[in-house]
Amino acid sequence: MARQSISFSKPNDEWLKSQIENEEYSSKSELVNDLVRQARKQQATIDWLRAKLEKSEIDGFTTDSKEMILKESKSRLNG
Repeated sequence: MARQSISFSKPNDEWLKSQIENEEYSSKSELVNDLVRQARKQQATIDWLRAKLEKSEIDGFTTDSKEMILKESKSRLNG
């Protein structure tokens, strides 16, 4: 695993410490890795939505019902 040295603003460092004190995470590394995983998942969802929108703009329509689109969007957002 790659080691990094990063600096946090005081409010962010205090928040990180509070998460560890509340036993949400066992270390700052675990917490930061979880935040990065969440951001990557969110980016994947954004990329999927962007591709859907771009395809819709090109095609002009979709055969998916709004219920299908909503269901698929929610499933991607909720994992």
